[in-house]
Amino acid sequence: MQMVEIIRRKRDGETLPKAVWQYLIDGVVRGEIPDYQVSAFLMAIYFQGMNAEETVYLTEAMWHSGEVLDLSSIPGIKVDKHSTGGVGDKTTLIALPLAAACGVPIAKMSGRGLGHTGGTIDKLEAIPGFQTTLSKNDFLKQVREIGLAVVGQSEGLVPADKALYALRDVTATVESIPLIASSIMSKKLASGADAIVLDVKVGRGAFMPTLERARALAQAMIAIGERVGRKVHVLLTDMDEPLGRDVGNANEVKEAIEVLSGGGDKRLVDLTVAVAARMVLAAGGAGSDEEAREKVLTCRENGSALLKFEALIRAQGGDIRVIREPERFLPAARYEEEIRAERDGWVKAIDARLVGEAAMLSGAGRETKAKAIDLAAGIHLERLRGERVRAGEVLARLFAGSRPIPQVAVERLAEAFTIGDRAQDEKPLIYDIIDASSP
Repeated sequence: MQMVEIIRRKRDGETLPKAVWQYLIDGVVRGEIPDYQVSAFLMAIYFQGMNAEETVYLTEAMWHSGEVLDLSSIPGIKVDKHSTGGVGDKTTLIALPLAAACGVPIAKMSGRGLGHTGGTIDKLEAIPGFQTTLSKNDFLKQVREIGLAVVGQSEGLVPADKALYALRDVTATVESIPLIASSIMSKKLASGADAIVLDVKVGRGAFMPTLERARALAQAMIAIGERVGRKVHVLLTDMDEPLGRDVGNANEVKEAIEVLSGGGDKRLVDLTVAVAARMVLAAGGAGSDEEAREKVLTCRENGSALLKFEALIRAQGGDIRVIREPERFLPAARYEEEIRAERDGWVKAIDARLVGEAAMLSGAGRETKAKAIDLAAGIHLERLRGERVRAGEVLARLFAGSRPIPQVAVERLAEAFTIGDRAQDEKPLIYDIIDASSP
């Protein structure tokens, strides 16, 4: 095959057969196709798109481009969960213990944060001693024994995605829905799960800015799942404002423990319960949404979900004292700044992207993959959207552990708040939940 001819065919809007997609991915992984030709092909996809069949062909080629995890030694229907990323998104830390406490076996590979969004592995590493790297045998053994393991993504998993994403990132082709769908689904399929629950974020703090585009992505991933024999459930959820009151790694672990202990912000509780309930439903642990939700709520209320999180921490070498005394045993901040309201009113909006950027600037996130992060850095929101505030009252607090908080971070956080003259109507958190049976 000639790469120039393949580029031309996609540039002109042709549908490419399976053999072409396999040739492309094989060439990318082996380094046989120059970056400039792959980049040209990606741009052709961006403008011409891909049909459902092509998206499946690309996903299958990427899925099998490296190591594929075999979970067959774990009994039951294994369910994976993935979020497209957001600000204050500690959903995985809460939903996984909730679902595992209901009997769902979960073998989870997670990533690190980049830019204004956080990563589950960074959050877990805020727990002293927690090991995010396990051998394959230990990983599988842990899931068989306690029903839950969470590790960093294996370097051998889907090498094609790493190569393609590096080029998409520098060629303005990240936003292509077929490419996003193939990227996410190839990693989930290579991780070996039988069913997948996806939380697709929509809004200012997400990379899907509109509900229309988020729905298109969801439908593309569901279609891939149907073609390859995997159940895919998608929640379309709001990310115009941060999720919960805390942003940052140690902060979010503390808030996750609060929710698993029966407390926490209502929106955060509602979302994590909904995600966990879908995982229970996907695993065959309930016959309806309502039954699944009741099971999850019971596991939260009777303490079994918190015990499951404690078992996860213990199994992976972490200090379980963080469960009872998180303020004492999680990384502590040395520096603090306050954002105060300039007038009386109601919190009209909190811009998730600006909050995420402020957290990153304070040290909680990274602009490049090589950058170290400050596990104690982060933000606590004293006021949420719809809450009353008086002039001079604290809206939010910024924290850092390793260096003073830069003024630009303080300014960015202050800019995130909009104060209005009247109370705001409650905004939807979950726009829709869809799967292969949805109209």
